[in-house]
Amino acid sequence: MAKYDKADLERRMDGANESLRGDLASLRTGRANTSLLDPIVVEVYGANMPLNQVATVSAPDPRMLSVQVWDRSNMTPVEKAIRSAGLGLNPMIDGQNIRLPIPDLTEERRRDLAKLAGQYAEKAKVAIRNVRRDGMEMLKTDEKKKEISEDERKRLEEEVQKLTDAHIANVDTAAAAKEKEIMSQ
Repeated sequence: MAKYDKADLERRMDGANESLRGDLASLRTGRANTSLLDPIVVEVYGANMPLNQVATVSAPDPRMLSVQVWDRSNMTPVEKAIRSAGLGLNPMIDGQNIRLPIPDLTEERRRDLAKLAGQYAEKAKVAIRNVRRDGMEMLKTDEKKKEISEDERKRLEEEVQKLTDAHIANVDTAAAAKEKEIMSQ
């Protein structure tokens, strides 16, 4: 087992927070956000490619996304990929652009999205707690190998716990902000 490394633990906890931010950004809140289309993959040129590698996505106004497809021959595959993504968007072809009006969310859909935001937050917290557990195990191993004293282990365990608490507080803050944004539309 590896020796205790605070920077590595912090990097892994930051990774869990970053992953949560990405998950939350992909939730539709009734307001146009280009990251909404990030998970979409388009089958073009005999390969699956992310949408942002075949088109430019922009949000010209709060209720509309615009997808400018670079190669006219890819219009149909892009439109098909957006329709089948399960985002509830209805693409409208306009020349070499695809316009995506963002419909209002129903109250039920808002509650579902808020619940999903909570699930994403819980997943991030579990990941952070797993990193904490790894850190605690490293400290116990280091103590058994006589590389650190019992007092040093206890001090470092408090440090790991403070790091964990701070990252979990960040998760709670991000999730609460997203839930508020979803419910206030």
